[in-house]
Amino acid sequence: MDDFASSSSTDAVAAAAGAAAASSSDPSHGWQKVSYPKRHRKQAPSAAPDLAVANGGHKANVFEAVEKQSQMRHRALQAARDAADPDARIAAATAAYSDDEDSDEAPVALPEGEVKKPKVKKPKKPKVTVAEAAALIDAENLSAHLAEISESYENQQDIQLMRFADYFGRAFASVSAAQFPWAKMFKESLVSKMVDIPLCHIPEPVRNTASDWISQRSPDALGDFVLWCIDSVMSELSGQAVGTKGSKKAAQQTPRAQVAIFVVLAMTLRKKPEVLANLLPKILGNNKYLGQEKLPIIVWVIGQASQGDLVTGMLFWAHFLFPTLCAKSTGNPQSRDLVLQLLERIFSVPKARAILLNGAVRKGERLVPPVTFDLFMRAAFPVSSARVKATERFEAAYPTIKELALAGPPGSKTVKQASHHFLPLCAKAMQENNAELAREAADVFIWCLVQNPESYKHWERLHPENIEASVAVLSKIATNWSELSPKLSAESLKATLKNLKAKNEAALEAATDPGKQASIKAADKYCKEILGRLSRVSTCLKGSLLVIAIAVAAGFAFSPDLEIPSDWDKLQAMVSSHLSF
Repeated sequence: MDDFASSSSTDAVAAAAGAAAASSSDPSHGWQKVSYPKRHRKQAPSAAPDLAVANGGHKANVFEAVEKQSQMRHRALQAARDAADPDARIAAATAAYSDDEDSDEAPVALPEGEVKKPKVKKPKKPKVTVAEAAALIDAENLSAHLAEISESYENQQDIQLMRFADYFGRAFASVSAAQFPWAKMFKESLVSKMVDIPLCHIPEPVRNTASDWISQRSPDALGDFVLWCIDSVMSELSGQAVGTKGSKKAAQQTPRAQVAIFVVLAMTLRKKPEVLANLLPKILGNNKYLGQEKLPIIVWVIGQASQGDLVTGMLFWAHFLFPTLCAKSTGNPQSRDLVLQLLERIFSVPKARAILLNGAVRKGERLVPPVTFDLFMRAAFPVSSARVKATERFEAAYPTIKELALAGPPGSKTVKQASHHFLPLCAKAMQENNAELAREAADVFIWCLVQNPESYKHWERLHPENIEASVAVLSKIATNWSELSPKLSAESLKATLKNLKAKNEAALEAATDPGKQASIKAADKYCKEILGRLSRVSTCLKGSLLVIAIAVAAGFAFSPDLEIPSDWDKLQAMVSSHLSF
């Protein structure tokens, strides 16, 4: 057992010694390198595709299709040359090349002596102006057309009016937009010239025929037709589509159709201007129709109405156009210019003043209402720092406007109504720090006192809140006493002045502002001055009447033929009436 152990240990020692010797001779010192075959495995290059075909093992010709097409083109060209037909040759070459647009072959050259056919240009249509198209309209043909549509649509006047417009649409179908640039013309032309566009080109017999037919249509149908025409023009101006009457779909109006619309609209408004009365409040109260670019259309429309009836056109200007666009002194200068141009156009008509004064009051309605007059007065008499280029034009037209605003039989109902509206407006104008405006407003205020005895009571009610206005009026009466005293009612004026004095005393006790106190004292001073003059006049009048009475009594004594009872009663009544104040 011991021998076996010793031999085993001897073998182990020998093995260890051998391993040590081996490691000393190995450069890696017994370490092994670990690698991953899958990561470092390289893909074998794929074999190139075999282009050989099965039959015979020959390589395929990839340009075979191109060569076949080239041969086909060549044969087609050769056949065309043989036929000696240039058209066929060109057609064949074109057909061949169309099969392969990417071909590099050059186009076939034309044979010598052959000229390429030039392109045929379409002939241009001749330009037709509005005047030329209008000259071709025949009045008899129009009359026959109107008679036909009146019979065909007897109870449908709206359709009749549309067919009426269609007739002129066909008449102006050859007019291009370049021949009728209406938007540009309206923008650049003066109102005096713009109003005549385009009706100045229509022959008079045609206008008369159309006007006679229009006069037989109902106001309601004409009103709808006029509004449709205005909508058509406005929509063309704004680039929007407008639907024809009775249709749900919108149809864009062409420029040549606009010529016809302007023509029929102008003829309708000139023959029946009153149909615009119910439309203007809707038009000027709707933003769809307002704007600087649309204003020339509105001015043109009212201008057409004034051509038919000057008074009606002036009424539209004073009641609707001017108050809407010139209510503010800081308005658009271009708008103000157009509005004034239309007024100047109306005033330039021969005998315009007489015509307008004759119609200053129509059916109880004043041609120039108080509100419009107040606005115009303020525009004509601004403060010096607010004067503009148009101020002189307002000043030039103001006398006529004032005359129209104050026109009417003295003491009539319409004049009394006007004075009732003028008083508060004038009182407010006199309150402003504008001497010229205050003087003019005082003149109108005194006119109200002369025309309406009830204005004195109205003055008393306005006085506490408008003391400065009362000062202006009293000052003017005192300064121009000799001129104004015969016009004013002495009895009413005396009673009013006494009441104003009482109101001044109460106001002076309550006033704390020095400026207001000064105004109250000035008003009280003028009241005393005018009352003193009235008292002196009364005393002189009483003395004069007493002398007259004595003289008359003496005459009775020496004239037995006089009827003393009756004549004496008349004299006594006259004297009593004058001595009462």
